[in-house]
Amino acid sequence: MVLYTRANLEGLGSLGLYGAPYFAAISALRFGADLSHVICSPTAAGPIKSYSPDLIVHPILREDAAHDSVKTELESLFSRLHVLVVGPGLGREDYMQSYARTAVSIARTRGMFIVLDADGLYMVGKDRSIIQGYRRAVITPNVVEFKRLTEQIGVSPDTPADKKAQMLSRLLGGVTVLEKGAQDVVVTDTEGAEADLAASQLQDADPEKEKFNELVKVDIQGGFKRCGGQGDILSGSVGTFLAWGRCYEDGAFGDKSIPASRVPLLGAVGGSMVTRTASRLAFKKAGRSLVTQDLLPELGHAFSEVFGEDQQFGGKL
Repeated sequence: MVLYTRANLEGLGSLGLYGAPYFAAISALRFGADLSHVICSPTAAGPIKSYSPDLIVHPILREDAAHDSVKTELESLFSRLHVLVVGPGLGREDYMQSYARTAVSIARTRGMFIVLDADGLYMVGKDRSIIQGYRRAVITPNVVEFKRLTEQIGVSPDTPADKKAQMLSRLLGGVTVLEKGAQDVVVTDTEGAEADLAASQLQDADPEKEKFNELVKVDIQGGFKRCGGQGDILSGSVGTFLAWGRCYEDGAFGDKSIPASRVPLLGAVGGSMVTRTASRLAFKKAGRSLVTQDLLPELGHAFSEVFGEDQQFGGKL
């Protein structure tokens, strides 16, 4: 597998929540994205930018800003990006949630892949129509978020535990679910009535094979300490895979033998494998003193271990 590195990532960050958007954005760069943008509140911009000069920070999400003005700026920015990550550091303030809904709406119009985590999942739980039927979306709930979301979306409590992720994906219309846990479960179930090829702009998908159910369990050994920010690193890693998927879909590389409808599942599996491996490598060095930033230097090594040393360097060795 040859990976193309001309990929851009964008995230959303809120007032007072600086670490999460930083880890999601910087992990994308460490993973191999060319550019990583953080769209945030003005107060968050200084701290996030000070963490790394490599990040492109847009402090446009002001509480007193005219919504239409922010929407225009988002539309302009999205025209040159491949994927949207929403949730790390988003917060639950009404104005931030409103901006996030607008961002997701614009991304859907443009056919961008989307990753939703943390407070992005809170947003989906409040209004499932935000991503209903959009098969280019990946959600990455942890144990607590998964329980809350399944209840909000209407998964029956009588559903067996090992079937709940599948049912959640089906009820959301084929959205890919990455259920984080002792082993990560990644499932795409498009057998429900809401799985919409047209709304997802998946022109290369075979209508006769539109209904499918794929489930992958990622049991690669991770570290023995799970840092709070590891989920943010996962979001950035999955986002980068999806950005590469969009480049592949657009013909920048590859032979288009893989339909775009499978990119979310493949990206989620790849991101999970590399993040778990990075966690193990970092724990081996830091032990109990492990913190989230210790995972960042290990992402490249983890990528090599999972996909091969030649792919770490673009298949050019």
